[in-house]
Amino acid sequence: MAELSTLARPYAKAAFDYAHENSVIGEWEDFLLIASSVVGDSAFVQMLDNPAVTADQKAEALISIYDEHVTSTQGQSSSQLSVATTPIKNFVHQLAEQERLSLLPQVLEQYRLHRAKALKQVNVYVTSAYPLDDAQRTMIQSRLEQSLNASVILHEDVDPSLLAGATIKIGDKLVDDSVRGKLKQLKTQLTA
Repeated sequence: MAELSTLARPYAKAAFDYAHENSVIGEWEDFLLIASSVVGDSAFVQMLDNPAVTADQKAEALISIYDEHVTSTQGQSSSQLSVATTPIKNFVHQLAEQERLSLLPQVLEQYRLHRAKALKQVNVYVTSAYPLDDAQRTMIQSRLEQSLNASVILHEDVDPSLLAGATIKIGDKLVDDSVRGKLKQLKTQLTA
């Protein structure tokens, strides 16, 4: 999986750099989300693996499916010009020529990392013994935003086995302030 992320990284950076410079970050993310689901479809995977289908045909098929999806969700007339912009078309054709269309899910993942970094957003995962109420959620979010100097996107989960308290995961750092965690620390200290 790491190899796929490595291959996807330059494409994601190029896409994000273009989107950021042209203030179309959301539109590109929407495209990558839809395109990722399309290339995950078994029928599309078969087409990608078919050597008789040219790179241009693969690219045009993806662009066509994207256009149809956007047109149907926005209720626009199908007689309008293609929804996919020229930069998106160029991007898809470049991926197709390099036989990298199957990397679109990893490109989306890397793109979101670039977006979060550029917009100073941090994903924080809070697991608590009981669901957080609004006051707790607001307090945790505001304190983390102050200490991290970034906008915090809070992801919540409930794990009754913590007994009480919570764990907070930011990137690869974990703060365990749960009763279960404190009991484990106490056990370690008593047995040492």
